[in-house]
Amino acid sequence: MINKVDHIGIAVKSLESALELYQNTLGLTFKGKETVESQGVTVAFLSAGNTMLELLEATSENSPIAKFIEKRGEGIHHVALGVTNIEDRIQEVKEKGIVMINDQPKPGAHHAQVAFLHPKSTGGVLYEFCERKEEEQS
Repeated sequence: MINKVDHIGIAVKSLESALELYQNTLGLTFKGKETVESQGVTVAFLSAGNTMLELLEATSENSPIAKFIEKRGEGIHHVALGVTNIEDRIQEVKEKGIVMINDQPKPGAHHAQVAFLHPKSTGGVLYEFCERKEEEQS
Protein backbone atom coordinates (compact mmCIF):
# COMPACT_ATOMS: atom_id res chain seq x y z
CA MET A 1 0.00 0.00 0.00
CA ILE A 2 2.60 2.57 1.06
CA ASN A 3 6.01 2.39 -0.60
CA LYS A 4 8.01 4.94 1.38
CA VAL A 5 8.04 8.39 2.91
CA ASP A 6 8.18 10.40 -0.31
CA HIS A 7 8.88 13.76 1.29
CA ILE A 8 8.29 15.97 4.30
CA GLY A 9 6.57 19.28 3.61
CA ILE A 10 7.84 22.29 5.55
CA ALA A 11 5.93 25.59 5.51
CA VAL A 12 8.20 28.64 5.19
CA LYS A 13 7.57 32.36 4.87
CA SER A 14 10.43 32.82 2.40
CA LEU A 15 11.99 30.21 0.16
CA GLU A 16 15.03 32.44 -0.29
CA SER A 17 15.73 32.59 3.45
CA ALA A 18 14.92 28.93 3.98
CA LEU A 19 17.18 27.82 1.13
CA GLU A 20 20.05 29.70 2.77
CA LEU A 21 19.58 27.53 5.87
CA TYR A 22 18.92 24.21 4.16
CA GLN A 23 21.56 24.49 1.42
CA ASN A 24 24.35 26.58 2.88
CA THR A 25 24.10 25.74 6.58
CA LEU A 26 22.77 22.17 6.55
CA GLY A 27 24.39 21.21 3.24
CA LEU A 28 21.34 19.65 1.58
CA THR A 29 21.28 19.39 -2.21
CA PHE A 30 18.80 21.62 -4.06
CA LYS A 31 16.79 19.58 -6.59
CA GLY A 32 14.49 22.18 -8.10
CA LYS A 33 11.75 24.73 -7.64
CA GLU A 34 8.28 25.09 -9.14
CA THR A 35 4.91 26.72 -8.57
CA VAL A 36 1.93 24.44 -7.98
CA GLU A 37 -1.12 26.55 -8.81
CA SER A 38 -3.60 23.92 -7.56
CA GLN A 39 -2.08 24.16 -4.07
CA GLY A 40 -1.27 27.90 -4.05
CA VAL A 41 2.44 27.37 -3.35
CA THR A 42 5.91 27.62 -4.74
CA VAL A 43 7.93 24.61 -3.67
CA ALA A 44 11.63 23.86 -3.48
CA PHE A 45 12.84 20.28 -3.15
CA LEU A 46 16.03 19.34 -1.33
CA SER A 47 17.58 15.91 -1.06
CA ALA A 48 17.98 14.66 2.51
CA GLY A 49 19.47 11.27 1.75
CA ASN A 50 16.71 8.69 1.35
CA THR A 51 13.88 11.24 1.37
CA MET A 52 13.19 14.75 0.16
CA LEU A 53 12.29 17.91 2.00
CA GLU A 54 9.69 20.07 0.28
CA LEU A 55 9.81 23.73 1.31
CA LEU A 56 6.43 25.40 0.78
CA GLU A 57 5.98 29.15 0.30
CA ALA A 58 2.48 30.58 -0.19
CA THR A 59 1.75 32.34 -3.47
CA SER A 60 -1.11 34.35 -1.94
CA GLU A 61 -2.62 35.27 1.41
CA ASN A 62 -5.48 32.84 0.70
CA SER A 63 -3.19 29.84 0.21
CA PRO A 64 -3.56 26.97 2.67
CA ILE A 65 0.14 27.41 3.50
CA ALA A 66 -0.34 31.11 4.30
CA LYS A 67 -3.21 30.18 6.62
CA PHE A 68 -1.12 27.42 8.21
CA ILE A 69 1.79 29.80 8.92
CA GLU A 70 -0.57 32.45 10.27
CA LYS A 71 -2.11 29.94 12.68
CA ARG A 72 0.90 27.75 13.60
CA GLY A 73 4.02 29.48 12.31
CA GLU A 74 6.68 27.99 10.09
CA GLY A 75 7.48 24.30 10.45
CA ILE A 76 6.50 20.79 9.44
CA HIS A 77 3.27 20.90 7.47
CA HIS A 78 2.81 17.32 6.21
CA VAL A 79 4.33 13.91 5.65
CA ALA A 80 3.91 12.59 2.12
CA LEU A 81 3.59 8.85 1.68
CA GLY A 82 4.56 7.41 -1.68
CA VAL A 83 1.82 5.15 -3.03
CA THR A 84 0.84 3.31 -6.18
CA ASN A 85 -2.75 3.32 -7.45
CA ILE A 86 -3.66 6.44 -5.49
CA GLU A 87 -7.38 6.13 -6.24
CA ASP A 88 -7.40 2.65 -4.70
CA ARG A 89 -5.48 3.88 -1.62
CA ILE A 90 -8.01 6.69 -1.12
CA GLN A 91 -10.91 4.25 -1.31
CA GLU A 92 -9.22 1.78 1.06
CA VAL A 93 -8.60 4.33 3.83
CA LYS A 94 -12.08 5.84 3.42
CA GLU A 95 -13.55 2.37 3.94
CA LYS A 96 -11.54 2.22 7.18
CA GLY A 97 -13.02 5.50 8.44
CA ILE A 98 -10.41 8.04 7.33
CA VAL A 99 -11.81 11.39 6.23
CA MET A 100 -10.09 12.71 3.13
CA ILE A 101 -9.49 16.37 2.35
CA ASN A 102 -9.25 15.34 -1.31
CA ASP A 103 -11.55 12.52 -2.41
CA GLN A 104 -9.90 12.65 -5.83
CA PRO A 105 -6.20 13.11 -6.62
CA LYS A 106 -5.00 16.59 -7.60
CA PRO A 107 -1.90 17.68 -9.50
CA GLY A 108 1.10 18.16 -7.24
CA ALA A 109 4.77 19.09 -7.66
CA HIS A 110 6.99 17.11 -10.03
CA HIS A 111 3.97 15.81 -11.99
CA ALA A 112 2.72 13.81 -9.02
CA GLN A 113 -0.90 13.09 -8.19
CA VAL A 114 -1.66 13.92 -4.55
CA ALA A 115 -4.48 13.65 -2.02
CA PHE A 116 -4.49 14.76 1.62
CA LEU A 117 -5.91 12.82 4.56
CA HIS A 118 -7.65 14.95 7.20
CA PRO A 119 -5.51 15.24 10.36
CA LYS A 120 -8.58 14.77 12.57
CA SER A 121 -8.64 11.18 11.26
CA THR A 122 -4.90 10.54 11.59
CA GLY A 123 -3.93 11.56 15.11
CA GLY A 124 -3.32 15.20 14.29
CA VAL A 125 -0.83 14.59 11.48
CA LEU A 126 -1.53 15.84 7.95
CA TYR A 127 -0.61 13.03 5.57
CA GLU A 128 -0.46 13.24 1.81
CA PHE A 129 -0.71 10.33 -0.58
CA CYS A 130 1.71 10.98 -3.43
CA GLU A 131 1.82 8.94 -6.63
CA ARG A 132 4.63 9.68 -9.06
CA LYS A 133 5.23 8.34 -12.52
CA GLU A 134 7.56 5.32 -12.45
CA GLU A 135 10.58 7.24 -13.78
CA GLU A 136 10.20 10.03 -11.20
CA GLN A 137 9.99 7.94 -8.03
CA SER A 138 13.68 7.90 -7.14
